[in-house]
Amino acid sequence: MKIVCLLKFTPDVDAFEYDYENNVLIRENIKQIINLDDACALGYALNLKKKHPEIEIEVVTMGPLSVKGLMEDVLRRRVDRGTILSDPVFAGSDTLATSLILGEYLKRTEYDVILTGTQTLDGDTAHVPSQLAGYLGIGQMSAIMKIDEASFLEGAPLVEVDTENHTDTYKIAFPAILSVRRESRYRLPFVRYADLEMDVSDRLHIIDNSVLQVDENIIGTHGSATKVVKTYMQTYERKDRVVVQNDDEGIETVYNFLKENGYLK
Repeated sequence: MKIVCLLKFTPDVDAFEYDYENNVLIRENIKQIINLDDACALGYALNLKKKHPEIEIEVVTMGPLSVKGLMEDVLRRRVDRGTILSDPVFAGSDTLATSLILGEYLKRTEYDVILTGTQTLDGDTAHVPSQLAGYLGIGQMSAIMKIDEASFLEGAPLVEVDTENHTDTYKIAFPAILSVRRESRYRLPFVRYADLEMDVSDRLHIIDNSVLQVDENIIGTHGSATKVVKTYMQTYERKDRVVVQNDDEGIETVYNFLKENGYLK
């Protein structure tokens, strides 16, 4: 089985710069991190590969060459192949143009399933997974909280999807794009100490538009139809966590919490 994980490196929300004239993020020379949803998707794939070493994982990202060091760290987590789609003509692409670029590469790539995040820290539109699935002509599911491993290995996984008011379970056959949420239980492992200086240059590949041959009139800032009217910083509410013991006091704390929040009458 081959899994392709799509990653996006987003500017650190505490130190990003914005080009207000062109309404695009400045991605050069600033600290970037792996998008949180995407990290969860890769975490699922790596956990599966740990149990089944024969699984092949390729990580694909689109962005400036400044993400090369970040991709090398990803490869040191025992990812088999890393691919950076990078070309000046890609800069400023909206979600549709991004999907076209990614799609042109994936049409040339063998895979059983594509894993990615549902949303990104720097955009939050959640458009790319569904647009990419439409371009490739395959199924897609967003807001996934859990993927059943046994059925995943059989090529038709059962997935639990958060629909805000309740959780639904769906079955989706490969090939497909599965988009995970950051609230899922999947976590990206750290690089092992012994692998911190591992040379991964033979597994990292950089592809530009001379290979993909995407029409420059429909990508980049010039070719993107999306016009940003207003931008703002998304804030996430920090939830306090209370740890209790399995004793009378702890039971009372849990009981009072459930009653105050309407779970008990």
